[in-house]
Amino acid sequence: MKSNRNTIVALFGCLFGIVVLLYSCDSSTYEEASGYVPNPTYTKNIKPIMDNNCTSCHNGVQEFSLLTYEEVKGNIVSGNLLCRINNQCGDVMPPTGKMNSGKIRLIQTWKDNNFPQN
Repeated sequence: MKSNRNTIVALFGCLFGIVVLLYSCDSSTYEEASGYVPNPTYTKNIKPIMDNNCTSCHNGVQEFSLLTYEEVKGNIVSGNLLCRINNQCGDVMPPTGKMNSGKIRLIQTWKDNNFPQN
């Protein structure tokens, strides 16, 4: 009986460790993981999010493109991009599921800071 309990505790510990490891690998910096980057720029912060989550579909072939600074900015100004990634209109984007709140907050901060490019 004691052996089974130890096995269960060990398995739970391993599972918890794996979950923490996977969650921590989602962002590349502490600021991104915490969701706080005070001065995000397109080149450093927003383009990597678009490249990893959006441009495989939104590459100029689909309804709209998210390949360039101007395209991303334009789709945010129109309200379409933030609306979709926040799941407030239409289908949530990306179709694999809603982005984590840190990435969404980063995009919102970029918009609030008037879209710095570099």
